[in-house]
Amino acid sequence: MPLHPEVEAMRARRANAGAAPLYTLSLAQARTADLADIQAAVGSGEPVHAVTEHVATGPGGELRIRVYEPDDGRDRPALVYYFGGGWTLGNLETCDAICRTLTNAAGCVTVSVQYRLAPEHPFPAAVEDSYAGLDWLARNAARLGVDADRLAVGGDSAGGNLAAAVTLLARERGGPKLRHQLLVYPNTDYGWDPEALSAYEDPLLFNRWSVEWYWKHYLTNAQDGLDPLASPLRAPSLAGLPDATVITAEYDPLRDQGEQYAQRLREEGAKVELRRYEGMAHGFFGMFGAFTLGREAVAFAAERLAQALS
Repeated sequence: MPLHPEVEAMRARRANAGAAPLYTLSLAQARTADLADIQAAVGSGEPVHAVTEHVATGPGGELRIRVYEPDDGRDRPALVYYFGGGWTLGNLETCDAICRTLTNAAGCVTVSVQYRLAPEHPFPAAVEDSYAGLDWLARNAARLGVDADRLAVGGDSAGGNLAAAVTLLARERGGPKLRHQLLVYPNTDYGWDPEALSAYEDPLLFNRWSVEWYWKHYLTNAQDGLDPLASPLRAPSLAGLPDATVITAEYDPLRDQGEQYAQRLREEGAKVELRRYEGMAHGFFGMFGAFTLGREAVAFAAERLAQALS
């Protein structure tokens, strides 16, 4: 189907404003512009019962962690959510509104992790930090009033990539045990085919050049892209991984690899719910204030989490 009218409207606003693609800006400019776009689309987010800041010891030093609570109860399920931004952009504010909404709608404690960004800290720094955040939650579950047997991970875009990588690490390292993974238009394979992405060249939307720009910052060399922790689709086996919810967008260069990952998970034993949002472009989930289908997708994700963690 054609682009959704709300995506067309966003595209027109960007064109009228003369917005430059993020990959044409300096890192500092891109980081500022990316956060501004997201916050303009979602506002300050809805209130939750409590938000607390914590500092954990990560593999690279101090690791900032933010915890959102739906109530003051005990033995609550929890989600660790990783923000998107191509491993290069983003911070805890990037996913603040998403975390607030999921906390309330799914009735879970939500934890976000300020993993280190590339290119200052290339692969696998973000993966190791993301796993460290999950491990911190599991070790502090009792103190936080969290049921350590009802944990999930999730994220959008690069955050979805990190969530998938964390499930591989948790399997490899013997825990923490995970009930579910929420993967929103995740990067799952560095080895994309430029010809297959030739339809995604619109400079006003996330496109093939965006994909290349982010990978270039994240990886030290092409060989790193073959590592399953960078490209989960390349893992020899996905057996034993948690059940999943996978969300994709029709006009997204990451669509096919996200759907291929969902199919492999399903074939190797996981229960998977895959939902593609027609007419939508990459980023619609994180900018749910601007897109009706974005709000629907977040509500769907919360419903799936609530069911999985009940």
